[in-house]
Amino acid sequence: MTYIDEDRRAKRNVTVLVAAQAFLGAQMPMIFVIGGLAGGMLSPNPCLATLPISFIVFGSMITAPWLSPWMQRHGRRAGFFLGAGAGAIGALISAYGLYIGSFYVLLAGSLLTGIYMSAQGFYRFAATDTASDAFRPKAISYVMAGGLIAAVVGPQLNKLVQDAFVVPFLGTYLAVAALNFFGMFMFFALDLPKGTKGQPVDANAPKARTRRELLRDPRIVVAIICAMVAYSLMNLVMTSTPLAVVGCGFTKNNANDIVSAHVLAMFVPSFFTGHLIARFGTEKIIATGLVILLGAGIVALSGVEMMNFFAALILLGIGWNFGFIGATTMLAGAHEPHERGVVQGMNDMIVFGMVTVASLASGGLMNCSGGTAQEGWTAVNLAMVPFLILAGGALIWLTTQPKSAQ
Repeated sequence: MTYIDEDRRAKRNVTVLVAAQAFLGAQMPMIFVIGGLAGGMLSPNPCLATLPISFIVFGSMITAPWLSPWMQRHGRRAGFFLGAGAGAIGALISAYGLYIGSFYVLLAGSLLTGIYMSAQGFYRFAATDTASDAFRPKAISYVMAGGLIAAVVGPQLNKLVQDAFVVPFLGTYLAVAALNFFGMFMFFALDLPKGTKGQPVDANAPKARTRRELLRDPRIVVAIICAMVAYSLMNLVMTSTPLAVVGCGFTKNNANDIVSAHVLAMFVPSFFTGHLIARFGTEKIIATGLVILLGAGIVALSGVEMMNFFAALILLGIGWNFGFIGATTMLAGAHEPHERGVVQGMNDMIVFGMVTVASLASGGLMNCSGGTAQEGWTAVNLAMVPFLILAGGALIWLTTQPKSAQ
């Protein structure tokens, strides 16, 4: 099959995955806006307010190591169906937790939602399965751009449904369940390679490297570190943003608008990030993302006016886009196709493991590191510094490695 044919097939899959990212992905900004607020309403300890979000990310972390190899055996489509189904059930359980006033039932539903979050994370990798080397960074970028629609639809839909019932936020979780149920049917349109289950074993097939061997590859290690830092810092700050906005005297709708602007900033650059990577290389784009993340922290520390929140969260989104898409592209080019299941699962386990820690720390820093919301917000943004140093140091180290080692 020629690259032209491959890219025709890849473009069809990218179109479906963009639609899935837009429609199904709308649930994530909805849940991230109200997760900490719902947790604060039910939690016995204000330091645990963001625990529902942490459970989502933790669920994603423990799902990735088995979901990725499972999809390699059964196909991406089966994994995406599984993710949407778990998202629907998780949302219904969370809604029931709100209805009966149980923090622990809310956490159980959040854990299942993590399976959806993990499956959604593999949309970007699925875009590369049938893409040529030249189209790969653009395919990843276009799929991530589908979040642009989710950024608009999610928070605005949340405004309509979050107070639709006497129980606050119950309408949000019911709407999320509906999104998952109806959205899963679009995966029938995917034309991706079938899984390996049932296929004869080829004795001459190349052997995949072990996890230890993969982690000796400089590009794989640096890609994982940079993806981990970009996603963790984005989650650290975004998770605490609704608490900070409301705590500083603004409204829930203000928080929705700020998160909407943030998610737009996460995905609007995706229309050209792939082109920038193709022109300047992954290392320079990742480095640019880290600098922009640093700028977000500086803006957030300079004040708690409405424009500070908007500017900081917009910069946070752009920095995440460059850092995360750049790291994903670096990882996609650092392993062989037969190593896909192991590498991608290991990557997402490590990345979302750190994101889990970040979301847990977010609530503690925000609510328990000072007497005011402003002091908590300052602590959250200062916590970005060591992680940016880690990722920057990893990139510098990569440039010192001989080409043969990469």
